[in-house]
Amino acid sequence: MSSVFDVLHVTNEVLESRGIELPLEGQSTTNADTRFDEGLALQRRLFGDRIDQMYANSPKDTLHIQRHLSANCFGDYYTRTGLDLKTRELLTFAMIASLGGCEPQLGGHVAANLSVGNDRQTLLSAATQLLPFIGYPRTLNAIRVIDKGTSARSEGNSR
Repeated sequence: MSSVFDVLHVTNEVLESRGIELPLEGQSTTNADTRFDEGLALQRRLFGDRIDQMYANSPKDTLHIQRHLSANCFGDYYTRTGLDLKTRELLTFAMIASLGGCEPQLGGHVAANLSVGNDRQTLLSAATQLLPFIGYPRTLNAIRVIDKGTSARSEGNSR
């Protein structure tokens, strides 16, 4: 938390130095009644049939987690204004790669990045930029996931 706290202070200082008035205006486009449906629709747009399969294959006692993911991550955050979907998805890729140990989710977000127009080189560039911050193991894991996700799309990519 202390690192995040420091980053927030620096971010606010940079925004203020550029004449951006804080606090920023709200970016939400959903409400309590629409967040789940809009989040689920956006998930389907990004991940296709995989989302319906995820819901169908989830044990009943964990389905609440899937619903919360749709409503919160996608309904509350992905639907916000301020960042386009291409940028938001690339940032999500970077955050999940940085966490490490989340390679199944990272693979889904490689596919989502490709679906919104980010290509293999963009993902590799992001992983390269992350290297000094997340280390070689997490970076190499991210590259392995990129390789798998992009070779599944196009066997014509060369390294």
